[in-house]
Amino acid sequence: MAAVAVFGFTNINAQDDKTTGGFANGDVYASGSIGFNSAKFGEAKSNSLEFSPAVGFFISDNIALEVNLLIGSGEDANDDKTSSFGGGLGATYFFTPAGQFSFTLGAGVAYQTSKEEFNGGGEAKFNTFGFAVAPGVNYFVSDCIALRASIGALSYASSKLDGADDASTNFGLNLDLSNIDFGITYKF
Repeated sequence: MAAVAVFGFTNINAQDDKTTGGFANGDVYASGSIGFNSAKFGEAKSNSLEFSPAVGFFISDNIALEVNLLIGSGEDANDDKTSSFGGGLGATYFFTPAGQFSFTLGAGVAYQTSKEEFNGGGEAKFNTFGFAVAPGVNYFVSDCIALRASIGALSYASSKLDGADDASTNFGLNLDLSNIDFGITYKF
């Protein structure tokens, strides 16, 4: 991420007369991100992968609204498998949207259903509602294609097992490299 930031700043300074990309009020874009999370406790390790296609629309010079799908899968140390599907709504603030490089701050809500299939047989289904705020960067490599990334998030999630009376809640602040989302954006 630091290399992308330094590269972005040097290109911004070196290209005063020539600009590449950037957003403005009324722009529409399609994007997608891929997130990978890996956790290890002793010898036990779990991995998860999420794919999230989205469509966004700039309602002002700095703010874009997004609608996205959430598709994910994972596997833990016991070979239990998880699959999930959902959707979300969000907004992203671009600090310098007209430039080739911009820091971003996104916030969104999401609803997701998940199914866990246990290695020994049986399954469990969960419904989750969540809210997250995540910092990120956006870098245009051409007039209509940008790379984007976010690192970590301030998040809240409430999950309920089908048929259960109580829900489990999770609040987290994760700004390290264990939760990175990379994506690509196409501006129409």
